Amino acid sequence: MSDSTIKGAIKLINPIKVISDKFSVREFVVTTPDAKYPQDILFQTVNDKMAVLESLGVGQQVEVSYNVRGREYAAPGKPVKYYNTLDAWKVQVIGEQPAQTTNNDDDDLPF
Repeated sequence: MSDSTIKGAIKLINPIKVISDKFSVREFVVTTPDAKYPQDILFQTVNDKMAVLESLGVGQQVEVSYNVRGREYAAPGKPVKYYNTLDAWKVQVIGEQPAQTTNNDDDDLPF
């Protein structure tokens, strides 16, 4: 399946959910910039891909690269259901980034 991208602002980053000792997931929401009908899109990152969210915060403008995943769920005695997820594998900040502060203890200024 081909990769897709979407741009928007981070609205929410949920805590990590540990499903098992080998599987963890973290969800986040990006709001698209469509002026008339903005959309809140739910993405998930799993296992080692959760690191893409470490330096990000609410309100940042990002471009999310993701894959669409689908699965079938058949509970005994119930109709079969289908679920989709958007698995993010890359999240890049777009636009201006806040200036990083550095601690220069070796400057020669007397004040």
